[in-house]
Amino acid sequence: MVSKKHWAPTASVEVGEVRQSETGAWVVSGRLVPNGICPECGTPSRQRHGWRRRRIEDFPAEGQGVWIELRVCRWRCFNSDCRRRTFSDREAAVATPYARRTSRQAQLLSHMAHAAGGSPAERLLRRLGIRVSDDTILRQLLRAAQVCPPCARIIGIDDWSWRKSQTYGTIIVDLERRDVIYVLEDRDVVTCTDWLRHHPEVEVISRDRCGLYAQAARHGAPQAEQVADRFHIVQNRSMAIEEQMNLHGRATGRALLSDADNISTAQNLLKSRLAHRKSREEIFRTISAFRVSGAPAPWFRHEVTSGMSSCN
Repeated sequence: MVSKKHWAPTASVEVGEVRQSETGAWVVSGRLVPNGICPECGTPSRQRHGWRRRRIEDFPAEGQGVWIELRVCRWRCFNSDCRRRTFSDREAAVATPYARRTSRQAQLLSHMAHAAGGSPAERLLRRLGIRVSDDTILRQLLRAAQVCPPCARIIGIDDWSWRKSQTYGTIIVDLERRDVIYVLEDRDVVTCTDWLRHHPEVEVISRDRCGLYAQAARHGAPQAEQVADRFHIVQNRSMAIEEQMNLHGRATGRALLSDADNISTAQNLLKSRLAHRKSREEIFRTISAFRVSGAPAPWFRHEVTSGMSSCN
């Protein structure tokens, strides 16, 4: 049995009633737990100014929309230095100020926009029970991209292909958060150096063995330590092993056989190649002869006959 607490978006919401409207949507009535802390100056207050109702949309249930009607307490701020006189309780885990949907639904819209785009995400969300336009989805994606990320201490720098084998840029990733910080338009030393100079908080730079990024890291972030990540270490090792095998592999293979065996092996290989080429030439001459005469090839007649017998 589903209790009322399962309808609450967070533990700070006390659910009082759950009902279904005439349109089929679920309406969850509750109130936000009062805390009385001013969001501007952080001064606690104990005098209530009143109550207000807030209506936000949450995850759908059984294919139907879910609306949360919150009763939010409003307080007075007695701090003379604060520009606010009254304020309402806020809980970012429930919803951001002035938002029409919960934070977890906004996060879902951002993920869908990243994965599918505007119109495809709109069609999929409608099947899930969330009625939202493609413009709203793109606005939510833009709003999430405009959030200022925290300062990155450990970053990774590597090539970014705008168009493979033609146009390349530079991608910079925060390795602690596993998130892309910035994408430079090119992979020039000056551009990368300027970006690093504007971010002195960088402590570790993970890069490949390219001298371009090494020079940019030395000039733009001399305080940072340069390291190589696991991917490039394994890649460099594989390339070194392959190079050594190409240099010494044939000589080692010839040393295992005598001169007479090497000569016979080479002759047999040449005979095999000549026989294969001769067979291909005979097949080509046969097909050409059938094409000139206008008759189908014998294997084509066999396939047609087999298909007709299986149909009968």
